[in-house]
Amino acid sequence: MSKTDPIHDHLVSRFEQHRLVVWRDPDGSYATAVETQAPTGVTVLRVENDEFGIKHRVLRDEPGTKFLLYRNGSVPEGTENWLLDLELAHGVFTADRSALMQTDLGLTAPGTDVLIAEHSGFFGEIKLVAKFKALLSPQNDLPTVKAKMCAVALGQKEHSFSELTRTLLVQHAASDNSGYQSLVTQGLADFYWDGAAAIYGYESESPSVAGFVLWMFKQARDGFEATSSSAARNVEIDFRSFRDSMRSADALKKLARKAEIDLDFAEQANGASLSELARNDIFDAGEQEIIRHLIEGIRSQTLASRDVAEMIRTRRRDSVWFGDYSILYSALGAAAELLPAIRSARLDLSGFDDGLIHYRDDLFRIDQLYRQYTLASQTAEFTQPLEALNELVENAYVTDFLSKLGVSWQQQVDHVEKWKTPAITSQSSFYDHYIAPLLHGGRKKAVVIISDALRYEVAEELTSKIRGENKYDAKIEATLGVLPSYTQLGMAALLPHRTLAHSEDGDPVLADGLLSNGTANRSKILAAVGGTAIQATGFLKMKPAERRDLYAANQVLYVYHDTIDATGDKAVSEHRTFKAASDAIDEIIDIVKKLASANATNIFVTADHGFLYQESRLAPQFNLTVKPQGDKLVVENRRYVLGRGLKQNNAFRLFTPEQVGLSSDLEVQIPNSICRIVKPGAGFQFVHGGASLQEIVVPVISINKGRSDTVELVNVDIHPESDKITTGQIVVKLYQQSAVTDQRTARKLRAGLYFGEQLISNESELLFDAESTEGRDRFQSVRLLLSKEADAANNHSVEFRLSEPIGETGEWKKYKSVPYTLKRSFTTDFDF
Repeated sequence: MSKTDPIHDHLVSRFEQHRLVVWRDPDGSYATAVETQAPTGVTVLRVENDEFGIKHRVLRDEPGTKFLLYRNGSVPEGTENWLLDLELAHGVFTADRSALMQTDLGLTAPGTDVLIAEHSGFFGEIKLVAKFKALLSPQNDLPTVKAKMCAVALGQKEHSFSELTRTLLVQHAASDNSGYQSLVTQGLADFYWDGAAAIYGYESESPSVAGFVLWMFKQARDGFEATSSSAARNVEIDFRSFRDSMRSADALKKLARKAEIDLDFAEQANGASLSELARNDIFDAGEQEIIRHLIEGIRSQTLASRDVAEMIRTRRRDSVWFGDYSILYSALGAAAELLPAIRSARLDLSGFDDGLIHYRDDLFRIDQLYRQYTLASQTAEFTQPLEALNELVENAYVTDFLSKLGVSWQQQVDHVEKWKTPAITSQSSFYDHYIAPLLHGGRKKAVVIISDALRYEVAEELTSKIRGENKYDAKIEATLGVLPSYTQLGMAALLPHRTLAHSEDGDPVLADGLLSNGTANRSKILAAVGGTAIQATGFLKMKPAERRDLYAANQVLYVYHDTIDATGDKAVSEHRTFKAASDAIDEIIDIVKKLASANATNIFVTADHGFLYQESRLAPQFNLTVKPQGDKLVVENRRYVLGRGLKQNNAFRLFTPEQVGLSSDLEVQIPNSICRIVKPGAGFQFVHGGASLQEIVVPVISINKGRSDTVELVNVDIHPESDKITTGQIVVKLYQQSAVTDQRTARKLRAGLYFGEQLISNESELLFDAESTEGRDRFQSVRLLLSKEADAANNHSVEFRLSEPIGETGEWKKYKSVPYTLKRSFTTDFDF
């Protein structure tokens, strides 16, 4: 006999309460199995017209023994039943499976016996019944019992109608009909569809999951227009929950893509205005159409950059599809700011210093936006819509900015007699200006990260990101880079020295007569000031203790990082320059954090030179047809020439070594503006070595890590317009107190209505990320729909609550709240 036999188990339970149990078995079905069903220690007595003898034995002879009195056949009624007194005292056991099941499960709701009989297949499966029993409570009514049967059939514990529906939708999206088929097999499908009709308003002569999905998306497309109906409100609340939850978001997006085809939504969206499209985020086709509207608005100049930025911010906050196109949106945001910036840029420079300061403070942003657009357009989720913008951006950047700025700046370069200015520090004074004062007297230490070709605009983005790291502060300054603006000379200029000079053949560069190329030679130079040099790759491979020891053993540490130049300086990889710049930012932040963990506090990030880059091939006029001439050409690069007795030429600017602060006899010749010397086999996109602002404005970032928090989230206030809720929904206005900056970051919140700890509305996630300094731009509203659980709170105080995430735990805690009084004249429909 199985230990899980319900008859045996029930008898065990009965004998825990009674010494005697009378088993009636009218048709004798169990006559041969009575002894095997009896619990251990129980004596079986078969009643065979010996009622008096049995009573005497069980009551007088063996008053302490447990007896199972088995009676088959018909039993007389009333006083003719000579065991009636025992049956009344101890109850009658029958092996009716329905009655046993009802008793075993503790089901007392009217109609339970019929339910068990109608679903014999369900109640005949021991595993299903065991799971079902674990979900039951004594007070469950029949609909709740059926809902819990549905939950078991679907393989879950949650039995609310919304959770049953969520499971069916997730499975349907995965082309898995096992859950629904289980409902059909167990005779529960009609019950589910009755619920769909009563709770959501979905009615069909032949209901199906596919039909329900299409119906649900039609309601969503139409904005759940019957919002006065509690059924419409129920389906809207649950629809939003299905899409917002990580458990079902991907499934709902997959279902939406199918539904938009069935509903021919793409054609409808094609004729809609941007404002109409922006009102919802139901379908992917709608998001794509919004993107097309933005592209056209940017291209035709009919959308201001502010409007584009606001639309992107709204989509980021409200649209479930934003993550699918976040990179593409980044491209649009950059283009919307870049093109007007180029059109309005002041490129007529009044002097050498004006050019340097103007680039440092303003013009660098155009290079930065171009880089950000180009990288995003190369890696966007789908690039075809950007093709028209790509050409527009490229032409505007190269023709209207890069070329014109190059010409204007060249006019200032032509008048410079000494490559030096009081306006900004010279790169060759880096050590004396930034490092030596810290090391004086051994009071402090310093670390210098030198990232090859980290041009100013990339460094400015890096500075912003470092400032966004808690406890870190960073500021950026510009220095005047050396000429020519290439690696060997730029690296030497950053070392402690009094003189710089080219060697006989140009390279290596000599610092105070010492070789400055390579990590070993640079370490020798730094050793004189108590320092050393290391490659970033080697530093990152060190264990934390080894990094701490390295920092402790030196007054100054130079860390050499090479990602941008290593990529851009090769023809086969130069097209990945902007991706390398993005990678470099992340890598340098990692190095900074590891240095801070090694106890470093004074950290500098700088570069040897900047670079010029454009996606397209330059027009022929920028590729010089004239060749540099001279007594001896020592080095001929695309952007500079080193030699002796170099000849003047209108296509070049010639500098003596003294003019550029060098002690050797090699003259320097730089192609004008952004022009290149044609070199067979060389790339055409990435160059450096010349005198353009992009090449010679070299960044210096000063970084300190302190003990106090430097980053905080923006604060949000609740602005209620009333203290009462009288309908099935509420709109609450929220205000972001300050603009988002590097060190005051966006705050994510979740809004909901609560009665005690019971959520009585949908929940809406909100992102407060407005960067505007105008207070009116930092308001947003949230609309909440009351759920069926709100009925119990009518005429009571409820709470509008904003919650914030607890780190990465997935849990939330209260941020702020305000009370409301719920006063409604009607309630919602039922649920399971």
